[in-house]
Amino acid sequence: MWDNDVLLRNIADTLLAFCAIAVVIGAGIYLLNLPGTFPLRSVSLNAAPQNVSPEQVLQILRTETKGNLVTVDIDHLRRSLEQLPWVRRVSIRRGFPGQLTVQLEEHQVLARWNNIGLVNRQGEIFVADAKLVLPSFIGPEGSSAEVTQRYVEFSQQLEALELHAIQLALSPRHAWQLRLSNGMLLELGRDDVLRRLARFVAVYPYSLQAGGEVQGADRKVSYVDLRYRNGFSVKRVATVKG
Repeated sequence: MWDNDVLLRNIADTLLAFCAIAVVIGAGIYLLNLPGTFPLRSVSLNAAPQNVSPEQVLQILRTETKGNLVTVDIDHLRRSLEQLPWVRRVSIRRGFPGQLTVQLEEHQVLARWNNIGLVNRQGEIFVADAKLVLPSFIGPEGSSAEVTQRYVEFSQQLEALELHAIQLALSPRHAWQLRLSNGMLLELGRDDVLRRLARFVAVYPYSLQAGGEVQGADRKVSYVDLRYRNGFSVKRVATVKG
């Protein structure tokens, strides 16, 4: 092989080409990292955040935005912003000359979860401070999306009664329990829960809403067990009139 002039010349040309490419790449990297090359002039938010503190966002942008427009670590900056309590997702794009545009997607809170966190409308759990009056979701680990979906379905059925759920619980045995804004507790069980709630909605205005009156006391329905095949049972609480 070593006496093959043509082969040796081709190998030398190839090595020279690789060296030239390496020099060009190295020079390019050097130029990109120079302070005056493609300077990062501004970082802007696409919209004012509703729950995220602007001061927190500004602090992260100041401390985590390093380099110029080309070398700034966008993935690192995105991950840092997504650590903020109310931030669900962040997207960042470069724009010339020298601008980063940051888009924050905030969590839209729907309920409280197991008294330890919050649930957004996608059924995702997050931890943040919320002083809002919110329904309570209770469920096993990993069930937040399912509970959220059921809440939406139950809420649609209850609209006809102008009632809403203040608590929705899913037991470890997959049984559903629903507490309404009028104080009633509904036992829905494990199967056919939508059909069972529809049965409650159908009879509520005629036999459950009015309650009854016995010996000067208002008999309010406090508990409805809908797990029966063709009916339901109720429990009433007497409230003495003043």
